[in-house]
Amino acid sequence: MAKYRIVHYVNQFFAGIGGEEKADHKPEIREGILGPGVAIKANLSDDFEIVATAICGDNYYGENLDEATDTLIEMIKKYKPDVFVAGPAFNAGRYGVACGTIAKAVEERLQIPVITAAYAENPGVDMFRKDLIIVKTGDSAASMKKVVKSLCPLIEKLAKHEEVLGPEIEGYHERGIRVNYFADERGSERAIKMLVKKLKGEEFETDLPMPKFDRVAPAKPVENMKKAKIAVVTSGGIVPTGNPDHIESSNATKYGAYSIEGMQKLSPDDFTTIHGGYDRQFVMENPNLVVPLDVLRELEKEGEFGELYNTFFATTGTGTATGSAAKFGDAIGKTLIDDHVDAVILVST
Repeated sequence: MAKYRIVHYVNQFFAGIGGEEKADHKPEIREGILGPGVAIKANLSDDFEIVATAICGDNYYGENLDEATDTLIEMIKKYKPDVFVAGPAFNAGRYGVACGTIAKAVEERLQIPVITAAYAENPGVDMFRKDLIIVKTGDSAASMKKVVKSLCPLIEKLAKHEEVLGPEIEGYHERGIRVNYFADERGSERAIKMLVKKLKGEEFETDLPMPKFDRVAPAKPVENMKKAKIAVVTSGGIVPTGNPDHIESSNATKYGAYSIEGMQKLSPDDFTTIHGGYDRQFVMENPNLVVPLDVLRELEKEGEFGELYNTFFATTGTGTATGSAAKFGDAIGKTLIDDHVDAVILVST
């Protein structure tokens, strides 16, 4: 009997090519096993083999999303895999997004089962949980040994087209998919048992878990605008020409901080937009349409507020995971608090 064929995807780090200095590594594929593939193969039965390992640098993938995906698909399909595995990505944001992107593309274009793995706070989880089975991991590769114990049985089930059970049983992230089944007890009996457990302060599992929403208390109003220091933060993708921080045009995993000290307006020679979610024509001609430096300088001169903070922060909002956005907000907020900023103008598009 022929063995089940696996193609595995890793980034430049897990391929042993290098770290950030090699993050622009272009797509390639090598026959055999690399990096985490060793642990994966060791936990699979003998009728499975990893025939090839696809590789791409995190920065290259993020900055050349369509091209990288197309190139990798052509490489992968030549090996005629029975199942495709990406990662694990743990808490590496760019890597998690790349794993989700290529896994989804393989599933859709090659019509084969796919699976990946990532930490709960990885932006790739929020972006792709509804599309893919994403096995739970710790926040670093230190959890590799535990991860493969959940990952490998699912690889085998997917390859053999066997039934995959619920996320709590199999160890993957909740996908928001509900499936009808026949329970051993009727709903009224389960409800009474849950109520009794709740009254006794015991643990119980609800039949209908509700989503958890992050709630942020509104800040207090600015007491005196005439003395307030104001900052600008935008999700509109305004960056210096050349995009020095390599912020992605969608699914952003980073943000940038850019000086506007001494500037009366943003020049289209020095600033542009890399946002992939709106018609950029007018903003490329006049970046002040998104970061209104020209108007803010006028109001500053007129004394409408105390002073303008001489750095603005930028990322792209389209497709960006809420987990990433929360991290950006925490980091930017800490900087602004440390610099005694009183209020922020949050500019979208």
